[in-house]
Amino acid sequence: MTLPVLVAVPGPAESRLLAGWEPLRREVVVVRRCADVADVLAAVGAGLARAVVLGADLPGIDTEVLADLRRRGVGVVVLLPAGAAGEDAERRWRGLGATRFAVQDRPPADVAREVALAAAAEHAPVTSPDDPAAQEAEAFGAPGRTVAVWGPHGSCGRTTVAVNLAAELGVVGRSVLLVDADTRGASVGQALGLLDDAPSVLACVRAAADGRLDVAGLAARAAVVGEGVRVLTGAPDGGRWGELRPAALRRVLEVGALAHDWTVVDLPGGTDDLADESGRDALLATVLDAADVVLVVGTADPVGLQRFARAWSRLPDLAPAAVVVPVVNRLRSSAVGTPAARRVSAVLRRVAGVEGVRTVPDEPAVDEALLVGRPLAEHAARSLARAALRDLAAHVEDVADAPDSPQAEDPTVGFDPLLARS
Repeated sequence: MTLPVLVAVPGPAESRLLAGWEPLRREVVVVRRCADVADVLAAVGAGLARAVVLGADLPGIDTEVLADLRRRGVGVVVLLPAGAAGEDAERRWRGLGATRFAVQDRPPADVAREVALAAAAEHAPVTSPDDPAAQEAEAFGAPGRTVAVWGPHGSCGRTTVAVNLAAELGVVGRSVLLVDADTRGASVGQALGLLDDAPSVLACVRAAADGRLDVAGLAARAAVVGEGVRVLTGAPDGGRWGELRPAALRRVLEVGALAHDWTVVDLPGGTDDLADESGRDALLATVLDAADVVLVVGTADPVGLQRFARAWSRLPDLAPAAVVVPVVNRLRSSAVGTPAARRVSAVLRRVAGVEGVRTVPDEPAVDEALLVGRPLAEHAARSLARAALRDLAAHVEDVADAPDSPQAEDPTVGFDPLLARS
């Protein structure tokens, strides 16, 4: 069977490759010589090829382009120059996510075999001892775990939970990376009293998109707060959300997991359009797919509980395989009656089939800690809210070690579908 291939190799190397493939027309056929990345993506989108050969110096390549090719099941081979220049180029391309390479001076039949292997493997990960990611993984050991903090639209306390969860994990000796990925209005920096306006998460995403992000680079960009906690601040201006590109953000999380026991990600609330691969939900889906545990945060009042139930109903689409922990914030009897915790649990069990609700009481200490830019562990160590968040951190570690919980298998058992239509 003939393999249709795209070629986008600047300079004379392309002509030499095509001339060498002329006797191999039954195995490999070049369906288009692409002038640039846009031409490659257009041809792939039209379904013209199963593999593409890219020149090492092709402009415009980043993590998003390679991720798009992988999503479409197209094998990618990078054609490298010989010698030290090729070694440098290979390191950069591996940082972008490329896994298969061929040197220009190899026989054309060898390059064709590499292309055929890439097409057969589609986007299966392939590593080698020279892969910087593999070297980092070997140096740092098994990667840490990721917890995503999400919930419905509105101010339900996602950032409060994320900040204090990270702090509590740090208190018990875990190394933690706190990532502000809220694309509607990042506020982790404000909650921790960090006055630097430059969003470090965007700097890391840019470096990851160019294949330049490693553990040392991430550590240099992150702010250190408290015991064992580093923070990547987000952009308070929601208009900059487009700079958080999904594949590059995933690389940031992967690098963070190499050097930290836990990565805590603060996410925007709600969903927009799951079918829009270029929208905010693409970022949301990227983080939830990478997460070991997802905290769904709502507020303890009639409106907040209704929003929580609707968000909970989206979990089969957003995080079908995640271990999910329901968290109800700002618990107070004035809004839900007495006893507050029992009433909230009963309502969510009845209308949405939610079990094992963790609650955080509403206390002035939470506002006071926000005012001074400190987690509760530092500002109000004996408060009830701090005790609840400390217990939540311990629970997150427990469920991460036991991912076969019934809730993880079907988080919406008992959910009333009529609620979503109301």
